[in-house]
Amino acid sequence: MSSETAVKEAIPAELSGMVRSVKFADGVATIIADAGSLGRSAAAQLQKELEEAVGSVAGVEEVRVALMADKVARQVIAVGSGKGGVGKSTLTTNLAVALAKKGVKVGVVDADIYGPSQPLLLGVANEKVRAEGKTLIPTQTEFGVKVLSMGQLIEPGKAIAWRGPMVGQALAQLMEADWGDTELLIVDLPPGTGDVQLTMLQKFKPAGAVVVSTPQDLALIDATRAMDLFRQAQVPIVGLVENMAGYLCPECGTLSNPFGQGGTEAAAQSMGVPFLGRVPLAMEIRVASDTGQPPTANDTQYGAHFVGIAEQLAGFLGMAKG
Repeated sequence: MSSETAVKEAIPAELSGMVRSVKFADGVATIIADAGSLGRSAAAQLQKELEEAVGSVAGVEEVRVALMADKVARQVIAVGSGKGGVGKSTLTTNLAVALAKKGVKVGVVDADIYGPSQPLLLGVANEKVRAEGKTLIPTQTEFGVKVLSMGQLIEPGKAIAWRGPMVGQALAQLMEADWGDTELLIVDLPPGTGDVQLTMLQKFKPAGAVVVSTPQDLALIDATRAMDLFRQAQVPIVGLVENMAGYLCPECGTLSNPFGQGGTEAAAQSMGVPFLGRVPLAMEIRVASDTGQPPTANDTQYGAHFVGIAEQLAGFLGMAKG
């Protein structure tokens, strides 16, 4: 048996599918392996296992492992609003979970620096973020969605008093984490048109933006400002979503509209952008969100509203699956 054959046979069967080529000369074994689908940690583990397995072969004095990583074609979608309290974070969570259930590899970046809520919504509020060197490792949730949030990096209840440059650095650290084979990052932006939004648009250029509003006039005025910012940055508007659209009384069954009705759809038509759908004001959505169980995770009647919006987003991105 030649030494090169011995090197090949020493590679564990479960790793052999990742090995592109093996060469052996002058006591040096050179292995080229495909790590394109692996995150930083998994790639390091692959290299270690190959070195250990091949290093035990008689005559091998040195093992050189070259990992080939194809760059992941990753798209970014921004979810924004003109003002706070309109349900932007809840929409982000449920879009991510709905797309993950359809086979899309999704990550959520909680860029709402001053009011991070994604850890709670995705059920990982008590989990701290790991890091390798200066690179953050996203947290894997039970819903197949990875997440990174400032809420995982600071003490609960502690105020964040940061100026623009620090906010930009924090956002970059979240966006440039080890997202592995994630295909889509959905970014939960803070409300308004401040430093975080500008950094996101200038440095990470989203493929599109989803804008959330309640039906009331005041919220729509602010949502229009958010849309104008995206347009100035030449970021396509995927569409508008109307949240808190109607309340069905659980006691009497009467449907009321405390925030008005249809205003967001009318605004979308007047501005020439798609209307993606409406989500009702419902106790079930609030309870599910507070307990880290998004409605889309459990096929509830309220989850269907988010699923319809997610399907349109998938179509916009060319990610229609499942």
